[in-house]
Amino acid sequence: MRRRILGFTAALVLAVLGSAAPAAQANAPTVTGPECVRQKGTLHYDSATALWTCIGGTHDGESITKK
Repeated sequence: MRRRILGFTAALVLAVLGSAAPAAQANAPTVTGPECVRQKGTLHYDSATALWTCIGGTHDGESITKK
């Protein structure tokens, strides 16, 4: 009986965390590559995350949606 409760609780926690992740990503600020450069920033590729990021300017640290 305890295993069933523990398993159900674990499944419930994973389901909640899994549904929250896309919502957190959708709220992340994003900018296009040309907009980053226009605002005096530069594009940097992070090979660890495989993402482009705007460094400097008004969009410093924001993810790039399109180069």
